[in-house]
Amino acid sequence: MRITTELNERLTRVGPGTAMGEVFRRYWIPALLASDIAEPDSPPVRVRLLGEDLVAFRDSAGDVGLLDAHCPHRRAPLFFGRNEECGLRCVYHGWKFDVHGNCVDAPSEPPESQFRFRVGTLSYPTHEAGGIVWTYMGPVDRMPDPPDYEWLRAPAGHLGVSQSNEPCNYLQAVEGGIDTAHSSFAHNNDLSNTSHLRALDTHPRLEVDVADHGFTYASLRRIGGGRIYLRTYQFAMPFMQFRGGLISWQGEPADYPVLHGHVWVPIDDENTAIYNFAYSADPGQPMDPRWFTDHEEEMGRGADHFVEGTHWLKRTPDNDFLIDREVQRTRTFTGIEGVNTQDYAIQTGMGRIVDRSREALGSTDLAISTARRLLLEAADDVAADRTPRGSTPEDHRAMRAGDLLMAEGDDWREMSKDVRQARF
Repeated sequence: MRITTELNERLTRVGPGTAMGEVFRRYWIPALLASDIAEPDSPPVRVRLLGEDLVAFRDSAGDVGLLDAHCPHRRAPLFFGRNEECGLRCVYHGWKFDVHGNCVDAPSEPPESQFRFRVGTLSYPTHEAGGIVWTYMGPVDRMPDPPDYEWLRAPAGHLGVSQSNEPCNYLQAVEGGIDTAHSSFAHNNDLSNTSHLRALDTHPRLEVDVADHGFTYASLRRIGGGRIYLRTYQFAMPFMQFRGGLISWQGEPADYPVLHGHVWVPIDDENTAIYNFAYSADPGQPMDPRWFTDHEEEMGRGADHFVEGTHWLKRTPDNDFLIDREVQRTRTFTGIEGVNTQDYAIQTGMGRIVDRSREALGSTDLAISTARRLLLEAADDVAADRTPRGSTPEDHRAMRAGDLLMAEGDDWREMSKDVRQARF
């Protein structure tokens, strides 16, 4: 499918009333990390989501509210509000709102006034799972049940989550994430190491199977000795990827497989919040917390990599992601520290919204073209008031991803059938 300028606009714009904005509003989507509002009556936080400015808070009972960022009285910022006694109180005139947006107190009005019963503020429903506060921003009568991905069912101690923001359109981030071929190049972090499996075959064969959740796709790399390195992925509509298990850690065979994934959530047309998750796939083996800490450091998402108090990296387009040309010449392919940061450098270097009418897709871009086709399909479904693919728990709860080695000539679908089946 050739992406024209008009189709590119349709795929990338996410504000209210846009085609993709209305698609995303038919799914439960991440709004913020639960740890950002960890305690009852803790300070509220700003949230920008699908081009809308919101404020999140956890009330005295532990429930989470996601409200319009501005008080409906005079549009004062609720970010400066007092979080107290099961409500967020605007500091301008004292009006107070509960997690459902109801005005429960308007002390600047006469005591006998019934005005507060006629005034409320925008509130979106929330659901906590997997260390994330999810929200639904669409029509109430079309709201599906909350999400039920396998990683959200991982037992205590099995899951790690993080967030990092990126200054470009969500679709660039999605397409970078589901592009399996680029890892043989951009993430070749030791030019002297030719044993890395993805470096042994830089032009993997891709196959894609469309499914209820979105699609399953496989990359097959010939690595010698009659063996194939198979990576199976899942793309869950509209912007989530599941990746396969860990083969080794620090040069040693892994004691248990760790599965990974990302959710690329539009902040607005030109910025994206990426939620990263990793979980032990073995119900009886929790994930060593040191592994997740080390993994985040390797990705470039360690605690010291962020501007303090934010989810924005210190390495940015403005400082060229601190590229080291000598390291690039002698040690790594990019000269940029952090696998995650390498992706950001390439994706943001395309511009805030890339012009896809000027690109030339190849054989290893099959997952990318399929994702675009399904997103446009979802836009048509929503416009026709049909339920979009992957939006209900029944669509996505049974899947997982996984890597394995197999012999040339084996059927990858049959060989990977068990590793692609959720266990939790």
